[in-house]
Amino acid sequence: MTSPSDNIGRVLGGRYRLEAVLGTGASAIVYRAEDSTLERQVAIKILQPALAQDEAFLKRFRAEARAVAALNHPAILQVYDWGEDDSVPYLVTELLAGGTLKDLFDAGVLMTPEQAVSIGGQAAAGLAYAHARGLVHRDVKPANLLFDAEGRLRITDFGVARALAEASWTEPAGSMIGTVRYSSPEQAEGESVDGKADVYSLALVLYEAVTGVVPFVEDSLVSTLRARVGKTLPQDDRLGPLDPILVQAAFPDHEARLDAEAFELRLGSVARALPDPAPLPRVIDGAVVIDPTWAASAEPFRPPSVDELTQVVPAIGDTGPVPAGVGPSTPYDYLSDEQTLVGEVRVGKGRRGRRRVWPWILLALVVLGAAFAAFAISTKLFVPNVMVPTLVGKPTVNVERKLAKLHLQPAYQPSVYSITVPADHIIFQQPTPGTELKQGSTVRLVVSRGLPKVNVPSLAGMDCVQAQAALTAVHLVGDCPKAAKHHSATVPRGQVIRYTVGTTTNPTAATYGSTITIVISKGPPPVPIPSVTGTYAQANAALVAAGFTVTKATEPSSSIPAGQITRTDPAVGTKVQRGSQVTVYVSTGPAVVVVPSLKGKTAAGASAALTRLGLKVGAIYGPPAGRVFKTAPHAGTSVKVGTTVTLYLQ
Repeated sequence: MTSPSDNIGRVLGGRYRLEAVLGTGASAIVYRAEDSTLERQVAIKILQPALAQDEAFLKRFRAEARAVAALNHPAILQVYDWGEDDSVPYLVTELLAGGTLKDLFDAGVLMTPEQAVSIGGQAAAGLAYAHARGLVHRDVKPANLLFDAEGRLRITDFGVARALAEASWTEPAGSMIGTVRYSSPEQAEGESVDGKADVYSLALVLYEAVTGVVPFVEDSLVSTLRARVGKTLPQDDRLGPLDPILVQAAFPDHEARLDAEAFELRLGSVARALPDPAPLPRVIDGAVVIDPTWAASAEPFRPPSVDELTQVVPAIGDTGPVPAGVGPSTPYDYLSDEQTLVGEVRVGKGRRGRRRVWPWILLALVVLGAAFAAFAISTKLFVPNVMVPTLVGKPTVNVERKLAKLHLQPAYQPSVYSITVPADHIIFQQPTPGTELKQGSTVRLVVSRGLPKVNVPSLAGMDCVQAQAALTAVHLVGDCPKAAKHHSATVPRGQVIRYTVGTTTNPTAATYGSTITIVISKGPPPVPIPSVTGTYAQANAALVAAGFTVTKATEPSSSIPAGQITRTDPAVGTKVQRGSQVTVYVSTGPAVVVVPSLKGKTAAGASAALTRLGLKVGAIYGPPAGRVFKTAPHAGTSVKVGTTVTLYLQ
């Protein structure tokens, strides 16, 4: 069986000479190599033989390698090149000399909140950058968080987890432990994941960095995964101001969890309020060393003192994990000049030391009594336990009253908006209901700020249906009441003139679920038809200038000379929309009729016929019972309407 060292001296791709093995993982072997083309040191990841034969993995690996190579961010390990040599896939990355975050954890180093905020902010910035470009890491853990020679953080192995998910090869059980310890609840339940799964994992890493404990870890992989489903992050006072941020970053409900960008902003806000972080130590040959060139901080930090620069701290001490940047104190500073140290026994000079035994015993008893008292006070040994009630959904006034009865103290975290919990009601509590606490303990509470504000889109140029659809898309309601319709000289008929909520016109933001009143245009306001006289040409010019279209008609008139305007339709003064059609009537002069033949008609019948034609009946000559035999004017004569006709009877 070949070993990783057998490849030392091998040249990949005609330019990368393998010089030393840097590490061996479940999916790859990492080498330090010399790039002969650019004359620089690089890191080479060669896939494990089992993966090199897996076509499903290789297909995904090639696609992810292309995508990751395009990333360019200070907190993401830069990929220089990738390829295959004799069917052996490899990845070329920048070479980092600062080790991994896992190295620090394994050496027992605990971070201050300031240091955790600093490295967390760098990692969150890198994740936010990758998520914005469609890449999700899926395996954020201490082993994948590296440091460069100056102590700046890099995220590595982007895309490898996704490629492994499609491989037919199964990872060794031991290699799965690191991944499962930091997996999100949605990963535990086998659901599809997005960038918020990476945020959850990073929150657990930062929690471990300060406390030394990974939350929700159980005896087996399955129980570890199940333990985090639906559970909020346990409280730990050592986290300080980092505590409420990590609770939201590791919230079990995916929708309520911070995304990477929001996580970065929250960490940056806390970083500005905290002192500059002290330099992180390095792990060199198993020892924890303060390196003056190594800051592990994206923010400016204070220069370490001369003492700090020369300290070498044991990786594991008798007193437990070593806080970052802190060296051990000498436990023998109280010895007098007459005392020396032999092993771990203090020896005095002769009988004088023996005479002092009893005072020391008394002192020890006093110290033990004081220590016990301090222990009892710090642990609230004699303080009664109470059970935390259900507070979520309750108004703050009632919650404070209930906590006061139980002798518990509320600790309010920054409030958040909610579409389900009313304003001034509790939206989140920690610990969960049913947890036992000592009286006097604090309960963390997040209060709802009520419904959030949403951006109102511009509705200009839309009709009512389009405007309502645009508002529905952002969780608002659009109403177009008929009574609100209004004329507009500038907005076309049927389009939105303006929209209001409350007293605000054309708002840019409104409360979630608000009703927006929309005013629709009825077109330009109606205008009266102007008075027109004279000829048709004069009337046409006046009406066109007023915005109307004009048609011509004629009619006789006994009072208006021919060629002059008699009237308009609609009539003068009537209000109509601009552009409406107006008919102009022109006089043809008085009407002319032909005297009909009335021969043989009685006087009554002849009179009726003349009246129907607009003619008048004049004198009637002859016997009353006679018949018409002639008229004056004669039948067939054209006369004006209203002309008098004389009848002759015989």
